[in-house]
Amino acid sequence: MDCTYRLRIPHRAGQLAKVATRIAEHGGLIGDVKTVSVAKHEALREITVELRDKRHADELAAGLNDLEGVSVAWFHDRAFLAHDGGKLEVVARRPIETNQDMRDVYTPGVARVCEAIAEFPAIAPRFTSLGRSVAICTNGTRVLGLGDIGPLASLPVMEGKAMFYTQLVGISAVPILIDTKDPDEFVETVVRIAPGFGGIHLEDISAPDCFEIERRLIDALPQPVMHDDVHGTAVVTFSAAIAACRQVDIRLDAAVVGQIGLGAAGFGIASLIHDAGVKRVIATDPNPAAQEQALAAGIEIGTLDEVMATADVVVATSGRPGLITPAMVRPGQVILALTNPIPEIEPDDALAAGAAFAADGTSVNNVLGYPGIFRGALLAGATKINLEMKRAAAWALAGLTVESELVPDVLDPQVHETVAEAVRQAAVDSGAANPARAATHL
Repeated sequence: MDCTYRLRIPHRAGQLAKVATRIAEHGGLIGDVKTVSVAKHEALREITVELRDKRHADELAAGLNDLEGVSVAWFHDRAFLAHDGGKLEVVARRPIETNQDMRDVYTPGVARVCEAIAEFPAIAPRFTSLGRSVAICTNGTRVLGLGDIGPLASLPVMEGKAMFYTQLVGISAVPILIDTKDPDEFVETVVRIAPGFGGIHLEDISAPDCFEIERRLIDALPQPVMHDDVHGTAVVTFSAAIAACRQVDIRLDAAVVGQIGLGAAGFGIASLIHDAGVKRVIATDPNPAAQEQALAAGIEIGTLDEVMATADVVVATSGRPGLITPAMVRPGQVILALTNPIPEIEPDDALAAGAAFAADGTSVNNVLGYPGIFRGALLAGATKINLEMKRAAAWALAGLTVESELVPDVLDPQVHETVAEAVRQAAVDSGAANPARAATHL
């Protein structure tokens, strides 16, 4: 956790160094240092420190207070500071400053637009927010590494997803919390609210329900539907695998890819890599139902030892830290151990054991995928997000990745613009586009 401490420190030479030393003695890692004010005898500074947990933060506060002349005015977990008041608000795209503005956007002008949409529904994406909006739907049954915490507790995650949509691709995204674990009720709810959105983003729904829910919504709705934990993660991981193989001179399409763990993300990764043209994908998972689903998708099933002994590229999403031992690593392998916060094997340990390339999940983030994918789909008026669109997104990301890196800069809007254009073109080329529904003001 990251905590910010507001400290009163004597304004004398060496005092800040003493504070830094005390933080180091307590095992803290200093981040930002901000000077709030400086008086003749005292400086007020805010220092951000990376710590293990709240107990660790309390211990550091006590240690800082023990320094002569130093006092802790307050300290706060930065995550709570960032969430205070929530992270979203609804903001109008046009100001209302005059009576004429009111007549234009509301009565009587709005009636004419309503009548036009009633007569020609295809114009709705142009004259409403439909063309630039996505519903982020969840029941909170599998949230990050927290598990089934319910829809309300999942809201901060959904708000975070929405923030990236707005900042990176100019899409308005609205969290929709669906308080049910019944797939029928979930599907019915989304179908009923779907007319108000251009796309449906499914998030943090436990397997196997997530697969059924997505399939049924794709069949039922005219707008694109995508479960981000399955497909967004798969796109970014596929891209990372392309980039990693390129750096160590391995042809991914000719390589054997091993997938460890067949949950929602693992199955999505394995199936996308298989469907995108990799000749052989072998996976392992102790769940018989997951094995059966993978076999039906053309993915081989083996033991952990068989995967490690056979695969040229290993992707691990098992949720089991330390599962891969250095002795299992075959020289020359590419290993992407993606379980957070502790991977199946630390990259340094994998490299020391002979891996040609190794990385963990800190850089493979699905934020690189879903904003551009949905923007491209909305620009094309796509009725679905198909294999060609996902493959185009992965190759676009890989093409933007510089040497020695696994993925491009997640906060660079141009990265997402490039992904969106690749997805839009793939939708057009594959016949998934519908010009009548295409967004015109994104």
